[in-house]
Amino acid sequence: MTRPTSYTTRLTLRDVVSEALAGLVQRPGRSVLTMLGTILGVSSFVAVLGLTTTATSQIGKSFNVLQDTTVTVEDTISAAERPLSQQDQTSFPADSDARLERLNGVAAGGVWWPLPLRNPRIANQPTAAASDSQTTLGLYAASPGALRAAQPHLTSGTLYNDAHQRRKDRVCLLGSAAAHQLGITRADTRAAVFINDTAYTVIGVIDDSERLPQTLLGITIPTSTALTNYGPPQDTPAQALIHTNPGAAQLIAQQAPLSLRPDNPTHLKAVPPPDPRSLRDQVDTDLSGLFLLLAAICLAVGAFGIANTTLVAVLERTSEIGLRRALGARPRHITIQFLTESTALGTLGGLVGTALGIAAVLATAIFREWTAVVEPYTVLPAPLIGTLVGFLAGLYPAWRAARIEPLEALRR
Repeated sequence: MTRPTSYTTRLTLRDVVSEALAGLVQRPGRSVLTMLGTILGVSSFVAVLGLTTTATSQIGKSFNVLQDTTVTVEDTISAAERPLSQQDQTSFPADSDARLERLNGVAAGGVWWPLPLRNPRIANQPTAAASDSQTTLGLYAASPGALRAAQPHLTSGTLYNDAHQRRKDRVCLLGSAAAHQLGITRADTRAAVFINDTAYTVIGVIDDSERLPQTLLGITIPTSTALTNYGPPQDTPAQALIHTNPGAAQLIAQQAPLSLRPDNPTHLKAVPPPDPRSLRDQVDTDLSGLFLLLAAICLAVGAFGIANTTLVAVLERTSEIGLRRALGARPRHITIQFLTESTALGTLGGLVGTALGIAAVLATAIFREWTAVVEPYTVLPAPLIGTLVGFLAGLYPAWRAARIEPLEALRR
């Protein structure tokens, strides 16, 4: 008696790939919609890391050219703590500008503070009604050295100088926002601004300031004039603003209090620029943490989409699965087939998402006139993330497909 010949069923790699591609191509619309979640997740991952790296590199450049050359010196003695003979003064000497600029490594430096006025009346004419005054504008006192350190950009007129400071002239600079509210667009018309009915001649209008941006929203007068008319600062202490040469900030921060007050340097506190590396790391951490969470949510949505679509495909193709099992396909062959389809969807989504993420980084960099920075460690793993998402999403549907009994499937 001859025994029946037994056949061992095999599923080659070529068969797996061809079957998976056939399953995807037969339903192109569903396949594209299934990949959308993975595409969004991977593109968000690449774009977030790329834009974060690009933005922090720009922050580093801005920090190096601006913050690394700025030193602030604060007055630590409040007005109430001063002796009666010094109630009308600050801890900074009258020749603070000259003392600071004599230091080797200082490009410019001077003193500034907000004027100690509550609810001032500010108008472009002396008889303006209270409703016409601009009480929202800021009022500041700044020495000529502080203006030079701030590096403002003039749209009209000129900055006041040491001569105005010595004579205690009633002159002022207008920020662009203040000039717009007061209806003054040019400084060559000899227009005047009235602060509590005291006239100040407008000699300049500024629209940008690198180190004192708050002055763009207000009016700035010489410190000598401010001390004479309004007294020393009250709520906010006076500060010295110092523009240093590159690399000299830390040394100037040590020397400035002693140079300004050799009799009592403890009355002044110098604040050097912060560490640029810690600033960049903090910005990088904040941005990455926020947007990577969004990318993870997109990837989770993509994984659920692939899992749901693959599970629906299993239910729709129950008869096909039963026929394959009847022809000799084993449960592991069915598992491999559906896992391959879901993994292929995830891989394609990862590749498309990576391309879109890089395109988003490049487009943003071109629009902002930045230098695009895309690290290899963010681009190379991105398609693999899509592959992993597709593989994990297909585990349960593939397991369900492998458990389908041939006879039950053929009855449907």
